[in-house]
Amino acid sequence: MDANEVLEYCLAKKGVTESFPFDNETLVMKVGPKMFLLMALEKQPLSINVKTDPEWSAELREQHPQITGAFHMNKTHWNSVMTDGLKRDLIFKLIDQSYDLVFQSLTKKAKEEIEIS
Repeated sequence: MDANEVLEYCLAKKGVTESFPFDNETLVMKVGPKMFLLMALEKQPLSINVKTDPEWSAELREQHPQITGAFHMNKTHWNSVMTDGLKRDLIFKLIDQSYDLVFQSLTKKAKEEIEIS
């Protein structure tokens, strides 16, 4: 899986925007005002950071050496995912859960604005 596939998948979701708030190499995907995915564009193999349910995070880290606690982020809730060797379906499921967790944390007003856009 490459960065363009991840980018297209994320941008197809409602209310998603992209930006480079930290540097020119780390693409941040947000739903509303909150980030749900970070992607290191210059790093090979491709690496993404996603938010996951803490219980699922522990299970994922046990089953997949490509999934670890995210550097510089709350490791209880965020994982770094090296995409090489992982099934596309799992990567998309991780992105979906990250988007859903962040969307659910938005205010009622922000959710309504995204849903009607």
